[in-house]
Amino acid sequence: MTEEADVKATRCGFVALIGAPNAGKSTLLNSLVGSKIAIVTHKVQTTRSRLVGVAVYGQSQMIFVDTPGIFQPRKRLERAMVAAAWEGANDADVIVLLVDSTKKLDDSTRMIAEGLKESKKKKILALNKIDIVKRDSLLALSKELNELGGFEATMMISAKTGNGLTDLQDEIANFLPESPWLYPEDHLTDITERMLASEITREKFFLRYHEELPYAATIETERWKDLKDGSVRIEQVIYVERDSQKAMVIGKGGQGLKTIGKMAREELEELLDRKVHLFIFVKVRKGWSDDKERYQNMGLDWVK
Repeated sequence: MTEEADVKATRCGFVALIGAPNAGKSTLLNSLVGSKIAIVTHKVQTTRSRLVGVAVYGQSQMIFVDTPGIFQPRKRLERAMVAAAWEGANDADVIVLLVDSTKKLDDSTRMIAEGLKESKKKKILALNKIDIVKRDSLLALSKELNELGGFEATMMISAKTGNGLTDLQDEIANFLPESPWLYPEDHLTDITERMLASEITREKFFLRYHEELPYAATIETERWKDLKDGSVRIEQVIYVERDSQKAMVIGKGGQGLKTIGKMAREELEELLDRKVHLFIFVKVRKGWSDDKERYQNMGLDWVK
């Protein structure tokens, strides 16, 4: 086979995973890539910026873009997150709208489907969590969404169990353009280790605290030092907006911060396959959500 034929036999393209908050996009991304690169919690709006995950399926290289949940934004940070999600969709070759099929069709999902109707991109509707939903409900939801969005294919999947993911990848591969692969075969993500460390700690922060506190904080890895013994020293800062929030994060006797640190360190050691010395500090930065530099650190565009 000639080199030219080899190139024509391969496919490669960008696949945007979009949906309402908490539809399961990060879980789906991790399952498709085969490694944890996106944090997952039960809280909505956990993903704040676009994350890239790369998976090889047969002769196709799929570059998945996990986007923040799309909803009706009110605050500046929320507007930046939603803008990032739509930008990811507009830049993709294939768009996968992931829908939590256990819930009734809400305004956010309806808005997304309607927004996709005029798109010239290849669009796939993926109904998630089918293992716990009756078939009649799935068919009714599929019909309603297809009338709204005009999808080229509808897939029934479970991002958590993996059910239907092979069929989903088959459909995606069919829609990708013929192209050489853009990344080496073993490349999984563009996320840096520093950013991954921040995301892991943010996941533990979301799991540890309740109500609005997680949404009032941002976490940054400020120092990363590889040590001679093969271990790594990581210094992070949790920025909150008020002194009262700082006290809540630290907890009585520092117990809250210790718990977050222990959970994050253990997972980082497993992911990085080496010993991690993790130091987390809490600082008050009033109005951080209106600070351009914070948006740059999160990979978001500044929006008015």
